[in-house]
Amino acid sequence: MVTPSQAARAAGNTGPQAPRSTTSSQVPGREAVDVLQDLFGALQSTLTASGSNGPCGFDPEFTANVLMPILRPLYRAWFRVRTKGIENIPATGSGLVVSNHAGAIAVDSVMTQVAIHDEHPQHRFLRMLAADLVFNLPIIGETARRAGHVRANIENAETLLRAGELVGVWPEGFKGIGKPFHKRYQLQRFGRGGFVAVALRTGTPIIPTAVVGSEEIYPIIGDAKGLAKLFDLPYFPITPTFPWFGPLGMIPLPSKWTIEFGEPIPTAFYGPQAADDPAIVFELTDLVRDRIQQMLISGLMQRNNIFE
Repeated sequence: MVTPSQAARAAGNTGPQAPRSTTSSQVPGREAVDVLQDLFGALQSTLTASGSNGPCGFDPEFTANVLMPILRPLYRAWFRVRTKGIENIPATGSGLVVSNHAGAIAVDSVMTQVAIHDEHPQHRFLRMLAADLVFNLPIIGETARRAGHVRANIENAETLLRAGELVGVWPEGFKGIGKPFHKRYQLQRFGRGGFVAVALRTGTPIIPTAVVGSEEIYPIIGDAKGLAKLFDLPYFPITPTFPWFGPLGMIPLPSKWTIEFGEPIPTAFYGPQAADDPAIVFELTDLVRDRIQQMLISGLMQRNNIFE
């Protein structure tokens, strides 16, 4: 049986490598495709690794020793993420991280997971609420379970928060990550405030979070609705590089990111009964949304350009 630490060393390519053909290495961008293939291959080979699975299939050892080393090069070298306000993430106990969502695919959520694990003094794990679609995908679905993600519903969110976990939610959902480029950094509707109701019932502080940089990794200039329907997807993004350049078009642009964790919004003093008061729920939902939007505007004003 392969252990997660052994799998991590394998993912790091510490063993001997078969030489690549001269022909393929001369194809522009082929090395980038090879890297992606190696990453997916390494990830697939570790999914059967032994580890301590917790509730919902969460495997902390797999997440820390296998998944994080795979994601860390994207975080540090490709997107060069700068983290602000990490002190606003509680050292212990529950917290609800609420963030904007963008970029065609949910890269921003996993980069937020890396930011909290790597930058927080307690190296906390972010338990993400994910759409059903995530768990239906090969490799990705099982990886998400091992990384502690759960299906996005009220019951799962409450269970995790009552257990003192740090939970991540992206209220824009597919409306956020699938929005066209000309609407970048314009927050979409936050639904009916279900995340606020959960925070109120459990007395959990809400941490508004803003990600600047994720909008530019896959600029969406169109939506092939016919293909989306064919593949049972909420949208099928058309970008300047995808699908025109095939697999090369799936390589994200190396925009520079900032992830900012805002000052927590307390909820405990309202009492759990406030979760059934629509006025309080809608007021807090608007407050969280406004905080994130202002953080986005501030972050955009502070950056020099997309790639610096």
